[in-house]
Amino acid sequence: MAFESLSERLNKAIKNISGQGKLTEKNMNDMLKEVRMSLLEADVNYNVVKEFVENVKQKALGQEVLDALNPGQMVVKIVHDELQSLLGESDAKLHFKKHGITNVMMVGLQGTGKTTASAKIARFAKEKLGKRVLLVACDVVRPAAIEQLQTLGKNIDVEVFSLGADVDAITTAKQGLEYAKSRQKDLVIFDTAGRLHIDADLMDELKTMKDIVAPDDILLTVDAMTGQDIVTVAREFNEQLAITGLVVTKMDGDARGGGLLSVRSITDVPVMFVSNGEKVDDLEEFHPDRMADRILGMGDIMTLVEQAQDKIDMDVQKRAVQRMNEGVFTFNDMLDQFKQVKKMGSMQKMMNMIPGLGKLSGKIDDEQVNDGVKKSEAIIQSMTPYEREHPQCLKASRKSRIAKGAGVKVMEVNRLISQVEQMQTLMKMMKSGSMPNMKMLQGMQKGAGAYGASKHAGSKKKKKSKSKKKKK
Repeated sequence: MAFESLSERLNKAIKNISGQGKLTEKNMNDMLKEVRMSLLEADVNYNVVKEFVENVKQKALGQEVLDALNPGQMVVKIVHDELQSLLGESDAKLHFKKHGITNVMMVGLQGTGKTTASAKIARFAKEKLGKRVLLVACDVVRPAAIEQLQTLGKNIDVEVFSLGADVDAITTAKQGLEYAKSRQKDLVIFDTAGRLHIDADLMDELKTMKDIVAPDDILLTVDAMTGQDIVTVAREFNEQLAITGLVVTKMDGDARGGGLLSVRSITDVPVMFVSNGEKVDDLEEFHPDRMADRILGMGDIMTLVEQAQDKIDMDVQKRAVQRMNEGVFTFNDMLDQFKQVKKMGSMQKMMNMIPGLGKLSGKIDDEQVNDGVKKSEAIIQSMTPYEREHPQCLKASRKSRIAKGAGVKVMEVNRLISQVEQMQTLMKMMKSGSMPNMKMLQGMQKGAGAYGASKHAGSKKKKKSKSKKKKK
């Protein structure tokens, strides 16, 4: 994930100063040396790093350590505030007109995900802002881009206007705008042509289009994996077109993140959206304060909640809560929860957003988690409708048939049955108002793991054997 290495280094640097009696120039210099190296290794612009470190030092040594805060807490606050200042003091939003059509031009180099980003923003505006959106396919240089946009538009139920690859981009833009007016659209997104590098022909076409459509926003897509090139590309496009915002793509990769930290400070162009996956719903509004939280390992509960509201079927969740209140939990309920969790995406990513669990995310293997869920789903789907709703009926012959149907061992069927039984016990205890004791919770926690049930059973056998020895 982006910023993972930077986050680890910064947290290690700050941890070294925690527990010290007070902030001194010596221990601050030691810590700041680590911070400086962390930022430089993350590919942050040298001048930005220099100014950042100087600002942190002045603020840390220029104020008294409050009685309620230890030095580590104060440094964390100062570093957090400076990171947020680098990323932007406030959220950057699309500039919607109060009346009439809002026009957005999407620009960028080839390979940065511009066409996909156009569809993602169209979905965002339609689903979250309630806008009537039109996508205009102005990338006639790459015919596949028109087909790609049409496919994406169909997936998100947003109309795509195109005159085909034989009509020039300027004519397409003009007629697309007229079409939007006749259909009473609120927002028009123009997906323009990219190039392998910035050239005069590209800029001339974009300038002409800008004069015709009078965009309210010009958004530049940049690839997080390109590091400092983000700054170079943003500066050149900004000088030619006066761009209003950035869409940073491929944030789910192993980008070091230095370009993202540098671009606002150098170009004064804010990041508006970040794309962290290939699906059309893998788009987030960019919040500088939340990103600063993530970098410092503080999680991002707000974004996690927003994603849950956006992706999870609330009717399914209400039904699940109702059944839990009734003390009921079956394989059908487990299958519903699997489907809900899969909609949320990467487990590792979710853990990064929960305060205190970021360090544990590195121990989560998303592929293993997904394989485990698929195996559990296969077991449940090999059951009859009656068996799913009545786990207590599963005896030896049924278990054997289910195991064969799912292509697993009977032991794995037993493990899943054990997990359902543990959840049933918990539901019944919650319904009766008696909270489970710590021993019971620990047993259930072990049972939830891939090999938890067998481990838990093994630990009980060991305890019994020990007690027998004592009696003898």
